[in-house]
Amino acid sequence: MFTRILAPFLFLLTLAACMSFGDDSGPYANDGECDDPRFVGGGLASSVSNESIGADATDCVKLQQAGRIRWERTRDQWDIAQCDAVDFGNNSASYANDGECDDPRFTGPGVDSIMLESDLGTEANDCRALCKNGSVWLK
Repeated sequence: MFTRILAPFLFLLTLAACMSFGDDSGPYANDGECDDPRFVGGGLASSVSNESIGADATDCVKLQQAGRIRWERTRDQWDIAQCDAVDFGNNSASYANDGECDDPRFTGPGVDSIMLESDLGTEANDCRALCKNGSVWLK
């Protein structure tokens, strides 16, 4: 009985132990915002880059502990059928229809390396097509 109750907590502890926050080698480390694009939430910087992966540990640890950010979803945690419920927006972005999803709500191998809040909901065709083929999913 206790095993069933504790199993979800043990899984989360195991997952957290496997995930590395990295170090503070990034240019924006220790500024009070998490610059690591592996996270989502209100404590994330407005512009993040793959160059900051594992390079803002102190900020990201504090914000995760405060409940202001969380690890983004993995592909295994997303069902392609969920794409039908997403409001992808429009195609008003400068880079719309270029084969990459620039919408910061998404993650996966089909997203651009630099994500800006201003591109939210402006890449409908790219993000919809990539979501339906499993190359991007909501964070």
